[in-house]
Amino acid sequence: MEWNLDHVKEKKEALGEVLNGDRLVSAPYKLNFREEKDSSVVCKKKLSKDEVVFFRKAVEKDYYFQMYYDDLPIWGFIGKVDKEGKADPSEYKYYLYKHIQFDVLYNKDRVIEISARMDPHLLVDLTEDKEVDAEFMYTVKWKETDTPFEKRMERYSMSSSLPHHLEIHWFSIINSCVTVLLLTGFLATILMRVLKNDFIKYGQDEEAADDQEETGWKYIHGDVFRFPKYKSLFAAALGSGTQLFTLTVFIFMLALVGVFYPYNRGALFTALVVIYALTSGIAGYVATSFYCQLEGTNWG
Repeated sequence: MEWNLDHVKEKKEALGEVLNGDRLVSAPYKLNFREEKDSSVVCKKKLSKDEVVFFRKAVEKDYYFQMYYDDLPIWGFIGKVDKEGKADPSEYKYYLYKHIQFDVLYNKDRVIEISARMDPHLLVDLTEDKEVDAEFMYTVKWKETDTPFEKRMERYSMSSSLPHHLEIHWFSIINSCVTVLLLTGFLATILMRVLKNDFIKYGQDEEAADDQEETGWKYIHGDVFRFPKYKSLFAAALGSGTQLFTLTVFIFMLALVGVFYPYNRGALFTALVVIYALTSGIAGYVATSFYCQLEGTNWG
């Protein structure tokens, strides 16, 4: 059969998926539960010269595909570049994979894991600018596993560029904590000495203290009771900051209960938009309350 853009069915995205830039379409592969297939032909197509050039550039730039089956991600490269024994890039060979094998693990009636492997022997040569006949096939293999359904996402949560077993540098952490404590102690000691001398001086002779010229920190003792110049802006900033802090707390709480599991497409963006809208009342209340405390009058 021929597979063209007329057969492509776009998936209806949620709000978070749209914000994330996801544009998913249906794939022609049929993976029915526990139904194995061996080299099933998905489509036959004659690639034109323009399509060959297009795919060759994609292979050269290491393009890969990503699909989802039962909310589990599948990815793989669409082709490969043969550079072995060739120093000149013009001598490189470009190939497009035409056979994909899906290996699916299941436990009872649940899909636990899925992966895709390309057959390195079934290729379409894209090196020359000419029309090429391509027959794309796929194989499906099912295998039972003991992994429970609740733990199927652990494999994907470990997928990272970081090492799986991170070494905790306790010495560096303790050293940093001790340094912070020492600096805090030094600063507190200096401030206490300065303040203690001033308090003693004022306590012994209050009249002399009133006539003495103020220096240092005593310049600002009256400024703490002075209203800021831009009350509206200050109150709005405080309200927005409170809203963002509340939003952060809610996001962390949802993450702790496992809402944002790996590859839950768009869940984070959806939560951000919804919680931000719901917490807008908090920003308004805090800003208005603080503006009243500042005796603001510009309500228009």
